[in-house]
Amino acid sequence: MPGGLPPLRYNWQTMSLIEQIQSDITAAMKAREEQRLSTLRMVKSALKNREIDKMAPLDDKESQAVLATLIKQRKESVEQFTKGGRQEMADKEAAEIVLIESYLPKAAGETEVVAGVKAVIAEMGSPTMKDMGTVMKNAMARFSGAGMRVDGKMVSEAVKRELAGK
Repeated sequence: MPGGLPPLRYNWQTMSLIEQIQSDITAAMKAREEQRLSTLRMVKSALKNREIDKMAPLDDKESQAVLATLIKQRKESVEQFTKGGRQEMADKEAAEIVLIESYLPKAAGETEVVAGVKAVIAEMGSPTMKDMGTVMKNAMARFSGAGMRVDGKMVSEAVKRELAGK
């Protein structure tokens, strides 16, 4: 094909996450993109390990949970590398986060999280700080039901802020 590689297009309904990643590994090999290839292989390995632990194929929800865990690990690594003055390693981890996130549904922003938490609190009446666990559970279920990916830490902070104001 003239002009390089064809654009990456997926039929999201027919291709599983692992198949997408395998397809992208092949494309990264052909394009000699070492960093991308390394990250994709690590992701595929994590998914395969989870599949072996479960002793059954993963559905997309389970695959997304594995990817969310990988992102969380990378965020912690970025923090540690930055504290340790290893900026080049922190940048490498940050690049991996961006690549892994491209396989997940869009993450909810802070405004969406705060709005969701306020809606859950309104539905529950007037919960107090003692009900934080229940509010968290309901808020996470709401985001999950809407097919949105959220950072639990961000939800927790939003719940604390909202409940502290009461």
